[in-house]
Amino acid sequence: MKRLTGIVLPAALLVAAFAALHRVPSMTPSQRELALFAPYLALSGGLALSVAFNRGRVLLPLLLAAAFYLLTRAYPPPYLPGTPPRTVYLAASVLLPFNLLLFCFMRERGIFTHSGRLRLAFLGLQAGAVFWAVRSPAASAKVAELAGRQLVALPLPEGSSLTQPAVAAFVLCALPILVRVARRRSPIDVALLGAVVALGIAMNRVGDQFVPTLFVTAAILLLTIAVLQDSHSMAFSDDLTGLPSRRALNEQVMGLGRRYVVAMLDVDHFKRFNDTYGHDVGDQVLRMVGSRIAKVKGGGRPFRYGGEEFTIIFLRRDLKEVTSHLEELRKEIGSYQLWIRGTDRPKEAAAGKAKRTGGAGNGKAVTVTISIGVAASGDNMRTPGEVIKAADKALYRAKQRGRNQVAT
Repeated sequence: MKRLTGIVLPAALLVAAFAALHRVPSMTPSQRELALFAPYLALSGGLALSVAFNRGRVLLPLLLAAAFYLLTRAYPPPYLPGTPPRTVYLAASVLLPFNLLLFCFMRERGIFTHSGRLRLAFLGLQAGAVFWAVRSPAASAKVAELAGRQLVALPLPEGSSLTQPAVAAFVLCALPILVRVARRRSPIDVALLGAVVALGIAMNRVGDQFVPTLFVTAAILLLTIAVLQDSHSMAFSDDLTGLPSRRALNEQVMGLGRRYVVAMLDVDHFKRFNDTYGHDVGDQVLRMVGSRIAKVKGGGRPFRYGGEEFTIIFLRRDLKEVTSHLEELRKEIGSYQLWIRGTDRPKEAAAGKAKRTGGAGNGKAVTVTISIGVAASGDNMRTPGEVIKAADKALYRAKQRGRNQVAT
């Protein structure tokens, strides 16, 4: 459901923008005038959040969306061939999607950092190039020739403002972003995909007064909401394992109900393992353990409690129902062979996986085990804190008995 929500929200905003178009004729003149300021209101919130959370990958697309909307307001269409507004529009229709594609695949480096300033300068250079093209008749004609040429012998739909090269730019840039979204489902990546679609629609119907207004607003809202979603994800997810963090666990326990089971899991001898093989290998161990805990059966919801300790909550279950699943998880982790990188082990992911599977090379195979303590809610333990404390005591007993076992 969480993954589906990440896609549904952008789609819902775009559908809402389409639906709002049908309400424009019924609006009074004062309401229409007020609606034209909606992008500015949305932009102020988006810029404030981007700066507050230091999200350069969102701030720069917001600036691009604002620049396009200012163009439509300062120089309303139709854009006559050979005029400066027409040159700016043609350049923007090709540059904007490629910039969104670049921002999607760039790593977050902040706003007021060296990388952030370089990216702002990169946009400034593009603006300077467009300004130069506007001032030079020869360059302006070249832009019109390149951005306005016909690529295929197919006419665009009636009323389209985009040229064939601009349509191709939007499609070619949307496809890699779509693939990235399918693989990562990052809130900012999803928002950038929605922004490409929304701004493409706005540019394609730039002659319709309220299409740019509504769809630029939608693009800005998508990017603004993505900042909140991404910040929430960072606060409630563990970067190393990808599991919900202890903060998410603290929120979960507030609504557990009366019947549930809590399991506390700990990697055996993890400190000794870290001291022997190094923290990088220790991180590999935690990622491996986290990936298997994430697939626990029986309806368990996993969390990283802290360090090498994990928590699983089973809602509406009792001890008998979950013990077998925890035993299966313990055996699966204990039987996994983790290959320490040898001098001949390739760095490529595919080749490295083949080495791990076959055990070839001069790397060393190691295994880790986990101990598990389990407790269930009941008459003698009414609060989640008491159940977690009981599960922690059971974990301690599992350690005392020799580790690599489940204790209740």
